[in-house]
Amino acid sequence: MSLDLCILASGSAGNCTLLRAPSGLMLIDAGLGPRTTAKRMDGTGASVRDVRAICLTHLDRDHFSPTWLGTMLNRGIHVYCHRHRRDDVLSMLDHEAVASLVCGFDDAFSPLEGLSIRTVPLAHDSTSSCGFLIEGFGCRIGYATDLGHVPTHLFDHFDSLDVLALESNYDPTMQLQSGRPAFLKRRIMGGSGHLSNDQAYDCVRAILDRAERTSRRLPRHIVLLHRSRECNCPRLLRSLFIRDRRIAQRLTLAEQYERSEWLRVRNAPPLVGEQLALAFG
Repeated sequence: MSLDLCILASGSAGNCTLLRAPSGLMLIDAGLGPRTTAKRMDGTGASVRDVRAICLTHLDRDHFSPTWLGTMLNRGIHVYCHRHRRDDVLSMLDHEAVASLVCGFDDAFSPLEGLSIRTVPLAHDSTSSCGFLIEGFGCRIGYATDLGHVPTHLFDHFDSLDVLALESNYDPTMQLQSGRPAFLKRRIMGGSGHLSNDQAYDCVRAILDRAERTSRRLPRHIVLLHRSRECNCPRLLRSLFIRDRRIAQRLTLAEQYERSEWLRVRNAPPLVGEQLALAFG
């Protein structure tokens, strides 16, 4: 039994992550259209026709594309969104037949048999943005993008994880020196926009430190999401995050135009505490 994760796309041009469970396939966000999603799935062993659910972190157009309407109707794909945004999703899709396929969630929901998702409220731009704690089949995945800032309650949810997927959007110096208008810089950096590399690094280390203090498992995979193409770069990210050797051996950088490999999560216990130290000799 396992959960497998594949980041199909991550960034301002579209976000879409494929999750494979023994009970089926689902997407976390659908900011790519179905045709592009289908092409990005080539070689994964999965296809759009196998997708049973789409779970939305929020409704920015880079996280949900209304072009999914036809595929939803043809395939009976359910879309899960925060209950306060259900009417907005229906308005975006603008088709009466889709109402039965759009499901509102609050604190928790179950998009696939044997899989439960608890929501983590986030501050991005408006209310009803959230991260997900995904549990099932002996596995736990923490997924949070477009945070604005790191809320204290995130640490209570993102505990004893097998996969930690977290936004690391911008380098502050590159952001300030960019040609972006001042209002956009304030929005991104003002606590309700995106996380900087330093904020993401501190958050990841705090999660790992807490796991070690409480003798909990450390994630097998640490994935950095939603990297800005204008105000960030892979070299800066890697040079920062590999300072912590716990992160270095687990690190995956999500890309905008290239999918990741399958991040396979088996339910055998990962290394913790003294075991981790012994592994490094």
